[in-house]
Amino acid sequence: MPESMIVNRARRQVLLGTGIAILGSVASPAIASIGRINVRKLSFDNLHTGERLKADYWVDGEYVPDALQDINRLLRDFRTGDVHPIEPKLLDVLSMLRGMMETEADFQVISGYRSPNTNATLHEQSGGVAATSLHMRGMAIDVRVGGRPLTGLRDAALHLAAGGVGYYPKSNFVHVDVGRVRRW
Repeated sequence: MPESMIVNRARRQVLLGTGIAILGSVASPAIASIGRINVRKLSFDNLHTGERLKADYWVDGEYVPDALQDINRLLRDFRTGDVHPIEPKLLDVLSMLRGMMETEADFQVISGYRSPNTNATLHEQSGGVAATSLHMRGMAIDVRVGGRPLTGLRDAALHLAAGGVGYYPKSNFVHVDVGRVRRW
């Protein structure tokens, strides 16, 4: 084979290799996202602590442990600092509500997890707090959604029929839980 053909072939291989490397570096985020067909994401604004969180908590059929830990911490009992696991089904309900309301706005958190001591104190102060609240099991949250009417959140939660829904217009929040289906 003539030397000029060998040089041209080598040059083409180098150029092809360089092109593939450049394409790979540009396309890798897109290629990586091809496998991430299903992603559930949530964002929160804890009104008592000022903390905010955006998390992809479920990716490709599996809950993401680090994201769940971050959510547990954000939704902790702000009065005591106690952290408790939040039921992933509750997060799924919030994700569905966000989709139904066609928003990516934060859930503004009034109350997530409540320690038994906090719940007992609140129960003594108000007849509106259940003695055996699902907040103590990480199965309930009190929220509103920025830029959306409270009635829209309530109606979407009732439509899902995934658990309890409490409407508190004077306090400006909706209670959502993954207990038995009921409303108040």
